[in-house]
Amino acid sequence: MVVLASCGLVASFMQTLVVPLIPAFPRLLNASATDASWVVTVTLLAAAVVTPVSGRLGDLYGKRRILLVSLGLLIAGSVLSALTSQLGLMIAGRGLQGCAMGVIPLGISIMRDELPPERIGAAIALMSATLGVGGAIGLPVAAVVAENADWHVLFWGAAALAALCGLLILKLVPESPVRTPAPFDYLGTVGLSAGLLCLLLPIVKGTEWGWTSPLTLGLGGASVLIFLGWGLYQLRTRDPLVDLRVSARRPVLFTNLASVLVGFAMYASALSFPQLLQAPSSTGYGLGQSMVQTGLLLAPNGLVMMVLSPVSARLARRFGARLTLMAGAVVIAAGYLFATVLMDNVVEIVAATVIIGAGVGIAYSAMPALIMGAVPISETASANGVNSLMRAFGTSASSAVMATMLAHMTITVGALTVPSLAGFRATFLVGAAAAVAGLVLTAIIPRKDRTPSNPVPALASSPV
Repeated sequence: MVVLASCGLVASFMQTLVVPLIPAFPRLLNASATDASWVVTVTLLAAAVVTPVSGRLGDLYGKRRILLVSLGLLIAGSVLSALTSQLGLMIAGRGLQGCAMGVIPLGISIMRDELPPERIGAAIALMSATLGVGGAIGLPVAAVVAENADWHVLFWGAAALAALCGLLILKLVPESPVRTPAPFDYLGTVGLSAGLLCLLLPIVKGTEWGWTSPLTLGLGGASVLIFLGWGLYQLRTRDPLVDLRVSARRPVLFTNLASVLVGFAMYASALSFPQLLQAPSSTGYGLGQSMVQTGLLLAPNGLVMMVLSPVSARLARRFGARLTLMAGAVVIAAGYLFATVLMDNVVEIVAATVIIGAGVGIAYSAMPALIMGAVPISETASANGVNSLMRAFGTSASSAVMATMLAHMTITVGALTVPSLAGFRATFLVGAAAAVAGLVLTAIIPRKDRTPSNPVPALASSPV
């Protein structure tokens, strides 16, 4: 449990590894701000493409083996990034780092296959929570390193952590005996990758390209056509990459839709609260904190996610994963409403982020239980990979929507243009609305799947 959760933390840490360096990348990489933004974008795109694919590969060829391959790609990407200051090589390295996000669904599936029934619920909750925790606690760590050392040290550190995780897996984590003897769906993988790239690129870059530009609209239309063709192929092929019939079952479908909205709500806080904390105090609402101070003030958000993951597991055992996910969505919405009303000082902002973090920790830990209570054990890695993809899609959409809102609702303070008070409140209300929408979708999930297939032993008594 400890080793796999540590792997999840290291993988999700890659999401925020370079966030403190974003303003400096044009100078550090001798590139325009637009080109330098790909250092962040490519990691998100690679993670979205690789996560469901790695899950399927784990079902076919061994989850531990593919997990080690994912960590190997993370090491290679980190070393490449640490050795270069050229934009092209940096983008390649960051893309390889994004490939590591598959370790989270793989780790969840290994836990289900290997652990005693009484420990599965808590273990899965802990592993799932790392998807949010790693990014939250990684931000202050990266900020401290970036301000006090050469920026390449961040990548050397990432390589060392990934290598340590790989050694611990080799020594302490057994291979799962559960396999799916079938050929790998290469055509389905190409179709899914192309569809995701065409869908996510306009979402991430729409603000920069223009939401009505031919490129944005063209890629959006292409994604619709690709996914329609891909879906028909998946329904007709004997061994699909994603079993759409299983994914269409109500518990799986509505859990994945709720995951999109919870991921949206989670990432909204990562974009809005740092800017509010760093806004000049001369605005009348900004808190004038430095980059490092901001990172440290946001650290409790990630810590509370980790602390509440076992609590979420106990709630799921007692009340069911469905009600636990609903409770998490309610807490997230409450945190945003708190921030909308009380945002006058650092204490109030930290309190709001902690409330939101608590909700995310509870919600993220409940999602895999709902998924695995409704899919065959032979498809757990693939199903969890799709669920992680849905969360990643939510964060991508949140990044685009929140960035657009804050960019269009601004005031000028001296030579600075910063988001306005109305802009921050609008983002908080949108975050709350996303959480409420996730609550509604979760409420639609049946209390118990009418045709269960291999439910999670530790959660068998729960009304999944």
